[in-house]
Amino acid sequence: MDARFTAEQDEIRRALRELLRRRCGPEESRSAVDTPAGYDRALWTALAEQLGLPGLALPETYGGVGCSVTELALACEETGRLLAPTPLLGTAVLAAPLVLALGTAKQRADLLPRMASGTLTGALAVPPGAALGLTGDNSAEWAGGGRAGGVQARRSGGVGGGAVATEGTGRRRPEEQPHTLGWRLYGEVDQVLDGHSADLLIVAAHAGGFARSRTLLFLVPGDAPGLVRTRQRALDATRPQARVQLRDVEAELLGDDDGADVLGALARTGDTAAGVLACEAVGAADRVLEMTVEYVKQREQFGRPVGSFQAVKHRLADVYVQLQAARSAAYFAAWAAVHDERRVGGLALAQALEALRTAAAEGIQLHGGIGFTWEHEAQLYFKRATGDELLFGPAHRLRAHAADAARLFERAEVSV
Repeated sequence: MDARFTAEQDEIRRALRELLRRRCGPEESRSAVDTPAGYDRALWTALAEQLGLPGLALPETYGGVGCSVTELALACEETGRLLAPTPLLGTAVLAAPLVLALGTAKQRADLLPRMASGTLTGALAVPPGAALGLTGDNSAEWAGGGRAGGVQARRSGGVGGGAVATEGTGRRRPEEQPHTLGWRLYGEVDQVLDGHSADLLIVAAHAGGFARSRTLLFLVPGDAPGLVRTRQRALDATRPQARVQLRDVEAELLGDDDGADVLGALARTGDTAAGVLACEAVGAADRVLEMTVEYVKQREQFGRPVGSFQAVKHRLADVYVQLQAARSAAYFAAWAAVHDERRVGGLALAQALEALRTAAAEGIQLHGGIGFTWEHEAQLYFKRATGDELLFGPAHRLRAHAADAARLFERAEVSV
């Protein structure tokens, strides 16, 4: 592995940092999260048109830049520094890779160019930790598992997966009909990132009943009849979430094969997303540490800067060491995402979230009374760390699942 950045990667980071510095300050971010969309549409347009950020990891065939997930992860490190409220995670990291992996040629040609240009935003309507395989085996239980709960899918015209054909007619059950038949979805999903504002939802639903259980992905337009989307109050306001209710909503199957490896695609997307999120958390931790170091140099106590006290130096040095370890893990996960090295994203994310939580906690305390106020930025970084752990973790479960997947603690069989 070559850990050096290429000239192109350095230029992406530099250009993005400069644009965000001009257009995404603390006041702009606070104003953006209070809008109905939860983000600044003008900033999103600028990121798309000037830098091609939504299509950074998409092939040029579909209007993308043609870079890899590594470049997207490094870009997210810069957006993480300022906690920039954008639909980048839901669109470019979660939705677009699934369309690219599972979609038909027609679906890819229709959706991916619009996602790459930023004119179409997407959201993945699944429970993040369970469905993406980050904290456990992503079996079908979270999608309903053939029982009540989650989101259920049935063929149009059928009831509960299709009515039984009349004996002797030769007519097939609706679930056995050709792909041209439509689907109807019903159920509810909570904590959908950007679910209230996304133009397109990718919904995971359970189909086939208990006996023929399978999980499929469906495309649902944001204005579909019967779709009810309610923005939820989230701990981290820069990461808006929504409750999505599907009341007999018409949907289009993603892909043309009911037997597609949907769970495998979700797990691969989750591993890649974890690497991107790890880089984002590293950027946030780096920024809060930078703010804290600047502040302790200025704040005086007993006639001298607080930063001159040995105890403060030791605490900040510990944060720095933890941050650098997390950065190494995050960069490796970003590299591994395009080199078929799986099951490292969750470990990198655990390391990065702990580093961010530690950096934010120390920042709040060393800022003194001002660090606890809503007006200061420090509390936003602590909320990001805590919110991401609630969505994708927590860290100990991320590590436990990685250990289980690697069979780290299995006893070796002893031959007698």
